[in-house]
Amino acid sequence: MTDTGNANKARNREIAQNEEAKQVAGSARISISAIAMAVIVGGILFTLGWLSLR
Repeated sequence: MTDTGNANKARNREIAQNEEAKQVAGSARISISAIAMAVIVGGILFTLGWLSLR
């Protein structure tokens, strides 16, 4: 009985570690896409401002 309980605990720990890794990867992906969008929008606004001053 304790072997089964220990196996379940080990399995649950492994699942939790895998989920944590997925969450970190997802957060990094979201951050990178947010930075990319900010750079693109900033570039567009800079270009429009530069063209309006010309």
